[in-house]
Amino acid sequence: MGRPSSLRSLAGTVVGCATLQAAAQDAQQWLDRMTSAVEELSYRGTFVHLLGDEVDTLQIVHRNDDGRISERIVSMDGVGREIIRNEDEIYCILPDRQIVLLENSRDVSPLVSALPNYSEDLARSYEIALLHTERVVERDAQVVAIHPRDEFRYGYRLWLDSETAMPLKSQLRDEQGRTVEQMAFTQIDIGENIPPSALEPTIDAQGFEWIMPSENGVTEESPQWRATRLPDGFQLSVATLTRMAGSEHPVEHLVYSDGLATVSVFVESPDSEPEVAGGLSRIGSTNAFSFEFSGRQITAVGEVPAVTVESIATSFASP
Repeated sequence: MGRPSSLRSLAGTVVGCATLQAAAQDAQQWLDRMTSAVEELSYRGTFVHLLGDEVDTLQIVHRNDDGRISERIVSMDGVGREIIRNEDEIYCILPDRQIVLLENSRDVSPLVSALPNYSEDLARSYEIALLHTERVVERDAQVVAIHPRDEFRYGYRLWLDSETAMPLKSQLRDEQGRTVEQMAFTQIDIGENIPPSALEPTIDAQGFEWIMPSENGVTEESPQWRATRLPDGFQLSVATLTRMAGSEHPVEHLVYSDGLATVSVFVESPDSEPEVAGGLSRIGSTNAFSFEFSGRQITAVGEVPAVTVESIATSFASP
């Protein structure tokens, strides 16, 4: 009599596991669609970016013309900076300083920087789940949760447009579940025909100083210092020896990432005069930990819990 019951129990377990796996795959597909939507759709709107105590209202126009991507983001607060993108060419106009900064990364966009980058490795460190649906800016939105599996990283809550997967709202949440960074559209039009004139800069930068990316600060030497103990899932992704602006002494710069969270570590020369105070510090969603070891200042910085930057920084060992 007990055997059929055991079989039913085993069958129920198998079905339950299959259901959970399918739900996780569905959530991952939503993140894949979100990444594609931000780049491949044409849209325009207004969004608010909250980081710590700072609030910035921005207007964005994003156009995909047969694969040719162009974008304009204008800050409606403060000095009114403007970010212009023409495919791989990105520059930021700062009218108060009369300079134009040429950039080589899309992360300069407040929209892109507020969103997680999905990779297949995330399942090792995060649980991704579909929650309920809500209305955001008069559109149906699927809510997606990204929960960290340990105390070494933050989580996300995303509101994705049900039709296109365009992110309408994003929250970065700390280890206590508090929102430390948020992006939310207050108005958006998706898929409309956008004329090229809508992408033209509104600031006349004639006579402004143009500043190129500081690639010449990277030397051919390789950093020698390494972290000897890392939270599970973190790996070394970048290692450079750089000359920082205003200093003649090289700085070792190492970046550790789990595919979503990123921690930068700076190892300064014994001859430099560190400007960062020792111990833990926090600005908005970013934690930093700095201390002196073997005559060098070691500083770890990232949008991660304080325990993560302290753990990585204090594990550094000399070559």
